[in-house]
Amino acid sequence: MLPKLSTHIPGPRSLELSEKLKQYECHNVTYTADDWPVFWQRAEGINVWDADGNRFLDLTSAFGVAGLGHGWSAAAMREQSQELLHGMGDVHPTALKVDVCQRLSAMTFERWGAGIGKTILSSSGSEAVESALKTALISTGKEGIISFENSYHGLGYGALLGSGMDKFRQPFEHQLAPLRHVLSFPTAGVADLGALVLQLNKLDVSKIGALIVEPIQGRAGKLVPPDGFLGILRSWCDVSGVILIFDEIYTGFNRTGKLFACDWEEVVPDIICVGKAMSGGYPISACVGKAAVMDAWPESTGEALHTSTFLGNPVGCAMALAALKVHKNEELSARVMATGAKLRRELEQLDHPMIYEVRGRGLMIGVELRHSDGSPAGDLAGVVLADMLRRGILMLADGVAGNVLAFTPPFSLSDEEIEFIVHQVRNAISSSVYQLAEK
Repeated sequence: MLPKLSTHIPGPRSLELSEKLKQYECHNVTYTADDWPVFWQRAEGINVWDADGNRFLDLTSAFGVAGLGHGWSAAAMREQSQELLHGMGDVHPTALKVDVCQRLSAMTFERWGAGIGKTILSSSGSEAVESALKTALISTGKEGIISFENSYHGLGYGALLGSGMDKFRQPFEHQLAPLRHVLSFPTAGVADLGALVLQLNKLDVSKIGALIVEPIQGRAGKLVPPDGFLGILRSWCDVSGVILIFDEIYTGFNRTGKLFACDWEEVVPDIICVGKAMSGGYPISACVGKAAVMDAWPESTGEALHTSTFLGNPVGCAMALAALKVHKNEELSARVMATGAKLRRELEQLDHPMIYEVRGRGLMIGVELRHSDGSPAGDLAGVVLADMLRRGILMLADGVAGNVLAFTPPFSLSDEEIEFIVHQVRNAISSSVYQLAEK
């Protein structure tokens, strides 16, 4: 449904909650201002209602979680919560944990013809990445990590070891072991791929055990690499004895129009990290790897080397099973591709000098804004986001400079909603340019 607003945005209740939150939450966590944020009350499908009763269109899927729509897996949650809320995932598990691990194997390595995939479940994407990095170390005995410039793999200390986005890493640099080798992420075609090969061939592989990569960079600005990129990484890792890790926490489960973004090149990793849309709303994630790689871990003798309290939580597993059943349907991928193609066509028709590029795959699209001198227009993007919020549309911005408008809506986005959104984007950019000029 289209937005329906009954108060100024943010409304009085959101403003009241914002003031109270500032008193009790660390002030680094939630950004607050006169025009931001609204406080969510409920959500359904592509719509979110705030604490003042205003209805919004959500172009974020709540950080990519609600691809199937807000509230989609609530029925599975309610049913399971009436029977068992919590278990002992690494001591006395539930049958649901078995089913989730089996389903993930079927949807990844078995589907790719690479045998059984073995899983470490956890609660967040950052934890899944840390499980993968630990696995690579145990499998190879080598501690070095290759990652890519401006990559994002989560904010836990382990995940930061391989992060390429320095604004998150730099404040804690002195507490991080110097293990990473950062490569340029290719976006300009064959020339970039040639440069990548040269970078790889200069590395001393004797101490490198893992290469972690987003098949499409999300937080960096919806950057799509040239065809052949993942294949080059696969070949180099095979020759060098390096574990290839695909971070598909954002891109996985049909976000790009394929079940996983690596399916676009038909390249199989050694480990894949998934989360976000895996359950549609419960904090659950997974590190899934080839059996030969995962079996490098010693067999449990009663004390796991890597586990967590909520590993295999029954409610999360029940919701994941419901979501995974839908995600394996190829018709869903086709629908995402068709909807994404229409949204991208409409965005590409926006004629504005501040729009530098529209890019992405499926329903993972970025609109990059730049000033006339070519500099990133992060200042403009910030004003656009606040303007879009006042128009009833929830959006985020990506890119190192925050100058890429991000479009990652639930998959049920309608033609009417697309036309409305694009019209509002056009007006918001023009209005925001005027506001900046006035300043």
